[in-house]
Amino acid sequence: MMIFFIVGLIVHVVFFLSIFDIYFTSPLVHGMTPQRVPLAPPAKRLVLFVADGLRADSLFKPDDNGTGRAPYLRGVIAERGTWGVSHTRVPTESRPGHVALIAGFYEDVSAVAKGWKENPVEFDSVFNESRHTWCWGSPDILPMFAKGATGDHVYTYTYPSEREDFASTDASRLDTWVFDEVKDFLNVAKSNETLLNMLHEEQNVFFLHLLGIDTNGHAHRPMSKEYLENIGLVDSGVAEIVSVMDDFYGHDGKTAYIFTSDHGMTNWGSHGAGHPSETLTPLIAWGAGVQTADIAPLMASLIGIPFPVNSVGVLPLNYLNNSQHFKAESIYANAIQILEQFRVRYNQVVRFSFITPRPLTDSKQMDFVRNARNLIQKGQFDEAVSIRYCKDLIDQAMEGLSYYHTYDRLFLGSSVVLGFIGWTSYVVLFILKTHWFIGKKKNNRGQNKCHFLLGQIFLCIGLLVALFLMVQSSPWTYYIYCLLPVAVWFSVMREFETLASLVRSVPSLPLSKCFGYFLLVTFGIELLVVSFFYRAMLTLGLVVLGLWPVLSGLYIKAKVRSLSWMLSCLFLAVFPLLPVVGREPDLFICQVIFDTLFLSFFTLLGHFYHKHFGMMQVVLCAYILTSTHSSLQLKQGLPLFNQLVSWLTLVSSFLIPLLSSTRLFHRLLSILMSLVCVYLLLSTGYEALFPPVLSWLMFAWINIEQETMNTQGSSNRTEHIALCKGYLSSTDFAENIDIAKIRQLRLDDIRRSYFFVFFIIIAFFGCGNIASINSFDPASVYCFLTVFNPFIMGGLLMWKVLIPFVIVMCTFESIQVSTQLSSRSLFLVVLVISDLMALHFFFLVKDHGSWLDIGTSISHYVIVMSMTIFLMLLSVMTHILTSKRILIGWKRKMHFR
Repeated sequence: MMIFFIVGLIVHVVFFLSIFDIYFTSPLVHGMTPQRVPLAPPAKRLVLFVADGLRADSLFKPDDNGTGRAPYLRGVIAERGTWGVSHTRVPTESRPGHVALIAGFYEDVSAVAKGWKENPVEFDSVFNESRHTWCWGSPDILPMFAKGATGDHVYTYTYPSEREDFASTDASRLDTWVFDEVKDFLNVAKSNETLLNMLHEEQNVFFLHLLGIDTNGHAHRPMSKEYLENIGLVDSGVAEIVSVMDDFYGHDGKTAYIFTSDHGMTNWGSHGAGHPSETLTPLIAWGAGVQTADIAPLMASLIGIPFPVNSVGVLPLNYLNNSQHFKAESIYANAIQILEQFRVRYNQVVRFSFITPRPLTDSKQMDFVRNARNLIQKGQFDEAVSIRYCKDLIDQAMEGLSYYHTYDRLFLGSSVVLGFIGWTSYVVLFILKTHWFIGKKKNNRGQNKCHFLLGQIFLCIGLLVALFLMVQSSPWTYYIYCLLPVAVWFSVMREFETLASLVRSVPSLPLSKCFGYFLLVTFGIELLVVSFFYRAMLTLGLVVLGLWPVLSGLYIKAKVRSLSWMLSCLFLAVFPLLPVVGREPDLFICQVIFDTLFLSFFTLLGHFYHKHFGMMQVVLCAYILTSTHSSLQLKQGLPLFNQLVSWLTLVSSFLIPLLSSTRLFHRLLSILMSLVCVYLLLSTGYEALFPPVLSWLMFAWINIEQETMNTQGSSNRTEHIALCKGYLSSTDFAENIDIAKIRQLRLDDIRRSYFFVFFIIIAFFGCGNIASINSFDPASVYCFLTVFNPFIMGGLLMWKVLIPFVIVMCTFESIQVSTQLSSRSLFLVVLVISDLMALHFFFLVKDHGSWLDIGTSISHYVIVMSMTIFLMLLSVMTHILTSKRILIGWKRKMHFR
């Protein structure tokens, strides 16, 4: 069995990683020749201002008095510059936003695994192509562009990361620091001959990263006084820097300026998703040679440096304020730069002459290039001709890049789907063989011979597949995706005796009942799949589940337990109907209503192991939550006492359950009290009520499953005696299940397994916690820290998501104990259900349409596959939480029992 779970874990890891080779491979190619405009550029230097987290409407919209919040920038728009609204893509985070601005492409999704800080794949950028670049700003953004630069010509000046404090009394000081440093830098340069000479060279870039607006938006919301005043501070700072810069260069008119933002922000102070408030950002350009354009190609054209070789941005000709000849050379260089990427990708993929179709043939390439080049040399190149030739060339090259980027998708996707189906089939056969005793016959000589012949056949198939991949020089991961189905199907075919036994036993099976369960499970799985797109489907599912005692007849025999089950289902059904994000913090709900319902719930239960300590802990955590947010609103920072209590509560939540009794209800109550205190500290609104209501339903589930077993045991005297009244109250997690009492699987166990999967999905999406991670609302972690740290903050938010998971997992462990069924039996059924859901989402992964749709589709598949993998590992943790106990003796020695 251990081998089975290890192999299962490996198989699911392979299936999980496959989408990154099938759907989301790196768009970057390397080895291109840099392209540049051969004519003299209109500007010698470029100054780039990026106001992190600035929304377009916050800058352009007048205030209540009808005056602009940024008078200098509005003057630039009216008198000497151009402006517009730029559109960012999901995820609207700082790193991908800056990569798109400075490198000209939308970066790899693998960057999220490194907290948007490291470069998963090295890339070219405007900074790298410049002669010198000087950067001032956040330590989270600047180093990634210096790290990827060749040579030593990108210089960064950053403030300490401790300054990025959401509890700071004035986060705009981050922007003041940048402006002051730039002015000091230019003053020092006047007396430093070496630096002065460097600054007067051409093709220089100055980058000012302004983080204050983003920090104030997270801490106080974008409609706050702090956020709006910070915009005014940035406006005056930009005006001062422009004045100082022009004075430094003697007003030579050769400086180009660009002001923009990497992403916006929602009204509740978060970003990361695709709401217009997050994706619409301001763009203002002025100075030498500017009207405006796609930012990366624009910056390269203005100061005459090569286009970043990975850029897929297209330079709009009508936005360049220069001659027709300069526009012709610019769009021509832009087209050749994108064509170079296609040629490299083409050479990487195409290895055989029979590979067709080819969206852009070599002859067609040369026709475009030759015609465009001849017209430029003859001086006949105007805007219409540039659109006809170079724009067509860019479109064809982009089509070719897309085609060869996805060339292996059908082949790899078919292999993975074949492996998926084979693995699910094998698990079903494994369940039938080990838990229904079908096909358990001793091997004879004939069977051994058949197995040997079967092994030879599949070995030949595997060798042919490997030879095919070797001839194509395929990556090593392709061997895994293509050979795994061969091994899986070999295992399936080896169980032909189990299949034969199943066929022979069909006449003796209750076919109508089996067919009914099949339809119900199919409907249930489809409902869960649809619930990923429409959370209200979870409400429908809970309502249907609430009627189960009535439909099954349990209500007549156990009215109180059935009523508790129905009420808890209805109360929990409310949460999927509530908004996911967009709520303002409501600490009244977190404190008063939470305390009342939580403590009333346990009063009704009547189980008070460590009652007083648990009550005091909940009340203390509610106080800490209210006190912390009150202190932050008064700009007094995070109190040290509150921070210490919060971290101690988090750490103790793993230890306190291990000190309590291992009796079923006592241990579950101890686990719940510890976890919900941590959850309360991580809450900002109605979600604080979610764990108590979920726990109510979980306790009702345990009780009603006991009643179900008692009902079934009325016809089986042995089980009925074992599950008599009061059995659950005396059940001990620490005691191993008596092997003699372990029974075979029944059809009713499929229902139990489905309930478990349904409750896992409810725990995940019930109150929209996963959306708060994607949107990153730091207010949830203010009780623990306020200084920006993506790994610690992300870890705390992830634990908030996992707490309902743990509650459901511990309940499932209780169900296994109370129904006298080994954990592996129910878990195998769960594995089949989750794999069938994962196969749905594998087909639903998108790489086209809006980036919100693409991100949502990959998130769904990742969630389901992670659930399958994670449940294997989480079961070990919950087993420790429920069955292990720390005993403290008189000699202060601790040991596990």
